[in-house]
This record gives sequence, C-alpha cells and structure tokens, in this order.
Amino acid sequence: AFIMTYATSHHALIDRAQLRAGETVLVLGAAGGVGTAAIQIAKAAGARVIAAASSDEKCALCTTLGADATINYSNTDLREALKAATGGKGPDVIYDPVGGDLAEPAFRSIAWRGRYLVVGFAAGPIPALPWNLALLKGASLVGVFWGEFQRREPKANAAMMAELLDWYRQGKIKPVIDTTMPLAELQAAYARMGSRAVMGKLVLTR
Repeated sequence: AFIMTYATSHHALIDRAQLRAGETVLVLGAAGGVGTAAIQIAKAAGARVIAAASSDEKCALCTTLGADATINYSNTDLREALKAATGGKGPDVIYDPVGGDLAEPAFRSIAWRGRYLVVGFAAGPIPALPWNLALLKGASLVGVFWGEFQRREPKANAAMMAELLDWYRQGKIKPVIDTTMPLAELQAAYARMGSRAVMGKLVLTR
C-alpha cells in the first residue's frame, strides 16, 4: 500500500517529469492506488492538481486528498473540462496509469512543453497516439518504470525512499486504504477490484 504506489508516483512526477512548484498536474484514474499517491506527492511538491476519476464519489475522495479541481470523465467531456480548469492552457504534466480511450484527448489538452507520463494501462488497451501531437505541443512522452529504475539506480532510489518516509512522518502523504481483507477471501477481493469499486488500495492480510 505504500512502497510500490508512492515510489512509482514519486519517480514519475519528481524524477521523470521534473515537476516544479506552481505547475498543474492532471492525474487520471486519480482515486486508485497510484492515483491517490500522485495527488499527495504533487501537492507536497507545490503543484496544482486536477484529479480525474470515473464517479462523483471518487472525485469527492480526491478533493479530501488535496485536489484543487476534479473531473468526472464518465459524464464530462475531458477536453472541455480541462480547458475550463486551466484557462485554456492545459496541464503541464499528465500522470496516466489508465491508458485506453482517455489518452488521446488528454494528450491533445497538454500545455506547451508538457510532459505526458506513461504509468500503466488499467483500462486494458494500449493507446496509439498520433505523433504530430507531441510536435505541435513541444511535448514529451515519458515512460515510467519504477522497478527498472530501482534496479539500475539503487542510490537514487534509496534517496527517493528516504524522502518519501520523511514526507510520511511529516503527514504530507498517507496511503488510502479502501478495505482490508484476509487472504482467504482472495476471490472476493478480486471481484471487488473487478467491479472498479476500490478507492485507494485493497490490502490482503494473513
């Protein structure tokens, strides 16, 4: 509930995107495990956060975590909502663990010199983006692979983990635990995850 989600989001936003205070971050799938971590880390870095999720309940959770604005992309046009939320500028950084149909409209909305973080494909399909979008926006498509980062750059990873633990002690970040279930209920846990009802992390215990 802590190491993988927060390490992934810190590596993405702080290292790969070089996020700066005052920039605007769009977090897709914002109510999930890495999404909730990304909101907290972006706020700790001094960024403005727009959280996008699939329901009003999930958007409400994101607000409690510090999101400055929310978008329910189940009933709202993502591009129009981003224009309204950014005064037409678009987000400087897009954190995308979802992929699928959201990727292209999000990338089309990115700000000049924006950084699009490819974190995962929770929606299933791997999107095919028109390369001219990166050219027109002067934007970067940035891959995020924390597992390989910690293997190849152990000293940098250790420094990152030390900062995350310090932020945890200061109360800047705290894992969102949706449910705790015994390992014997693994099948029910997968069913809950499959229903997209989980907000934050579902934790299995022995």
